[in-house]
Amino acid sequence: MNTIDKRQTIIFYKTAIPVILSVFVIYLTMGIALGVLPELIKNELKFGSFWVGVAIAMQSLATLLTRAYAGKITDTKGAKKSHLSGVILIMFTGVVYCLSTIFIQHPVTALIILILARIFHGMSESLVVTGAATWGIGLTGVENSGKMMSWIGIAIYGGIIAGAPLGILLIQKWGISSAFPFIVILPLVSLLLTSKLPIIPFDNTHVREPFYKVVRSIAKYGFGLTLSSIGYGCLLSFIALFFMSNNWGNPSLAFLTFGIFYVMTRVFFSSSSDKYGGYVVALISLIIETIGQALMGFPFSKAMVIVGCGLTGIGSSLVYPALGVLAIKKVDTQMRGTALGAYAAFVDLALAVAGPLGGLIAGWLNYHAVYLFGGACCLLAIATVFYKRN
Repeated sequence: MNTIDKRQTIIFYKTAIPVILSVFVIYLTMGIALGVLPELIKNELKFGSFWVGVAIAMQSLATLLTRAYAGKITDTKGAKKSHLSGVILIMFTGVVYCLSTIFIQHPVTALIILILARIFHGMSESLVVTGAATWGIGLTGVENSGKMMSWIGIAIYGGIIAGAPLGILLIQKWGISSAFPFIVILPLVSLLLTSKLPIIPFDNTHVREPFYKVVRSIAKYGFGLTLSSIGYGCLLSFIALFFMSNNWGNPSLAFLTFGIFYVMTRVFFSSSSDKYGGYVVALISLIIETIGQALMGFPFSKAMVIVGCGLTGIGSSLVYPALGVLAIKKVDTQMRGTALGAYAAFVDLALAVAGPLGGLIAGWLNYHAVYLFGGACCLLAIATVFYKRN
């Protein structure tokens, strides 16, 4: 690396780190919720796997339905405003989560409040991640878009994977009501991290394309992202119950293995989509993810499942930035926030589908079949992305 490249790299990380850390802190709250919800809904409230899947999926559904609004706010009011609005909404969401634990003796009421909390969490996620991605790319330059999306992805999934074991640890140490207050407190850290970052210019006079046209322009890459994300969604939603059904003990190792391999792949290969092109990186990633899901679908041991989690982490890590680099080339600069919101909505669609469908598959068959379903979706993603490649 020459002197100019080193200088550019230093400038990139100096600018990007506050945004990345802010996103990480926010997604810690989402990981904590994922770690707590299966225990709370299945063991404390005595509802089945289907309702675990529904509650988890409601956040993604709410995010999906508010992506267009988040994109509009980002493009017309500024990325910083969008991001900070989402952070403040998460603080309110934490209060609603805390309220649900008061009604544990009234399971239906508690479940309704939890679902409301999941909806608010989803709305806030839409604003946070759309604003952060647009803000980060605006500050570091479009030529670094793949790297910026990679690092935001590290923050997202790193936060979720670190937060889930943290949530499990908190309820083991201090009970089911001890985890949710952290969802109120952590957003304050996010606000402090980004408080001094500059506002990037935005053009609220630009004639905006309708959201459906933006979606149409990136649909091929979006549907590929949806299919590739279903395996990840099934892993997060049901790995804890998978371990419980086999008497394998604490599932934290599975979460951590997925997260470590996911994050390390992003760390070492964050520039690969910008350097080698989105198609090459997407193909290799999807093949690896398919193998990982197959190992979880045909497991002979707990160790084999852990290996499957690691391969799923490696495979799913670079799909988002690889296809994202291809997607944002399809829209004008002034519509980048809307395009990023629309693109990320395809992940929301995957997670909204993965929870209920995975719950039904687990109920009809078993948890092994859930991951075979995830592997089949990865193969369909390959066919979708490479059909009529241009």
